[in-house]
Amino acid sequence: MDRRHALGVRSEHQAAAALRAAGLRVIERNVRFRSGEIDLVCRDGDVWVFVEVKARRPGWDTAPSAAVSWSKQRRLARLAQLYVKWRGLHDARCRFDVVEVTDDGRGGVTVRHLRSAFDAPA
Repeated sequence: MDRRHALGVRSEHQAAAALRAAGLRVIERNVRFRSGEIDLVCRDGDVWVFVEVKARRPGWDTAPSAAVSWSKQRRLARLAQLYVKWRGLHDARCRFDVVEVTDDGRGGVTVRHLRSAFDAPA
């Protein structure tokens, strides 16, 4: 496993732990469709939460969430539609969150949960 992939896996574990601590239930991880992957699918009460996890190592000038571009938002919204249809979740209430995981370079990390980080693009 290369460093970048290892960082991603570790960050998704840290994000899932932070979401559980915030009261969300992690339903699935790394849900793959032909057109892409949903990092985490969670439940927050009766709301289905589709989570994009973004990690950064020391030295990056921008916040991890800055990497969630309009096209990435659009892709995640389409993947969420596929998921809802695939699971037969009629009239599901959905939300899109981002979890930022920032490595401080000294063995510590900061995890920041951005609830309702974006609305589904049209």
